Amino acid sequence: MDTLLERSTENTLMRLPPMNEDAEQALLGALLHNNEALERVSEFLKPEHFSNPVNGRIFEAISKLCNQGRVADPIILKDFFSTDELVKNAGGVDYLIHLADSVVSIINTEHYGRLIRDLFVRRKLIDVGETIVNDAHDSNIKESAEAQIENAEKELFDLAMTGENKNKFYSIGDALKVSLTSAEAAFKRDSHVVGITTGLKDLDALLGGLHPSDLLIIAGRPSMGKTGLGTNIAFSAAQASTLKNGGGGSVAFFSMEMSSDQLATRILSHEAKISSDKIRRGELRQEDFPKLIEVSRKISDLPLYIDDTPALTVAALRTRARRLKRQKGLDLIVIDYLQLMQGKSSEGRVQEISEISRGLKALAKELQIPVIALSQLSRAVEQRDDKRPMLSDLRESGSIEQDADVVMFIYREEYYLGRQEPDEGSPEKYATWQERMEKAHNQADIIIAKQRHGPIGTVQTHFEGQFTKFSNRARPQELEGRGR
Repeated sequence: MDTLLERSTENTLMRLPPMNEDAEQALLGALLHNNEALERVSEFLKPEHFSNPVNGRIFEAISKLCNQGRVADPIILKDFFSTDELVKNAGGVDYLIHLADSVVSIINTEHYGRLIRDLFVRRKLIDVGETIVNDAHDSNIKESAEAQIENAEKELFDLAMTGENKNKFYSIGDALKVSLTSAEAAFKRDSHVVGITTGLKDLDALLGGLHPSDLLIIAGRPSMGKTGLGTNIAFSAAQASTLKNGGGGSVAFFSMEMSSDQLATRILSHEAKISSDKIRRGELRQEDFPKLIEVSRKISDLPLYIDDTPALTVAALRTRARRLKRQKGLDLIVIDYLQLMQGKSSEGRVQEISEISRGLKALAKELQIPVIALSQLSRAVEQRDDKRPMLSDLRESGSIEQDADVVMFIYREEYYLGRQEPDEGSPEKYATWQERMEKAHNQADIIIAKQRHGPIGTVQTHFEGQFTKFSNRARPQELEGRGR
């Protein structure tokens, strides 16, 4: 008596790949009978979708001729394939005439096309499945199991996107409805922000919030507070998701420089107002612990997810973002930082960074969410008397400026002044320096150097270095109110 395993193996060996030669021939016959029928399938059907390579070649030839405004019929195709051995071996002109005679109805053209594409996807699914099984069995493969899973997910997602182009024309009326809906949502919010909030009122006012499909670059020299601002925005967006007024959402923070626990310590620090250095060293007072526990309890359930995998590629980041969006929802991505990502280009670092920035912009459009990427600035800033960053300071690639919808720079004059302290033997210079230091104390400027859909300008914020916390800067009238 055959075992269940033997019967299963035998059935597997007898299986044929899913295909339908009759549907392929009927489709080609319909196209040869009426070239205009190509419009019904050209958006989603490709030559490689045909199980018979000969049929794929013929479909490709019909498409080329029609796109050139020429007629595609057996007589013209005969000359087209005069040197094609594959088509000649299939019967040449006789096969083309057979196809033209096999037309059933051009009404069914789209149905045949979708059936051919569906069978192609099924064949590719089998291929992907076999690759997954073979790679998993291969003990000599260099990739880790996690990398194999990521590759499998990428192949499956790419397969799901094969063929049909989901983009389409929108009438001006439909586009206006979306625009008016966004305007209404912004009007109903107290902050009048339509996108995801940054947590900084003046910055939200200038940007209108963080908008879907936008790539935003936050750049600065080391010690300016890039990670701090990125963390503040990520936390504020996640926190706002719990508020009635909205403006928040689920956030993915890809930290390629700091570990997840270090990032969590930073958030704990700026919310509890306890120095992260003291938390890390354990230099705490007894009364600090209840505060830390209370803050931790409040923020532990926020939809903020941290991935601290180093040197991610755009492809790996995209796979993880898609997975999170599918499982938990995703409204904002923050990447710390762009230059620590890994590209595939072998043409140098500039080309590699260009590839990464283009990939991040494409990801923002695909997932319809804002993507914030932190970025280093070149040393050219340090060589100027005026240390305020400019677009030309973006490190390693002009394509960052080109791909980004918004470019923001962080500038803290206090940082540079602190390194220019004059000798106390010059009282006049020292007094001037002290005055400038007092004015710049705890101030961080966020310079909007580029905004594709809005104005540029500078936003002044309050920065507390010991907590790496950015907050709204008190206005003169607010300060007067506090003094009363």
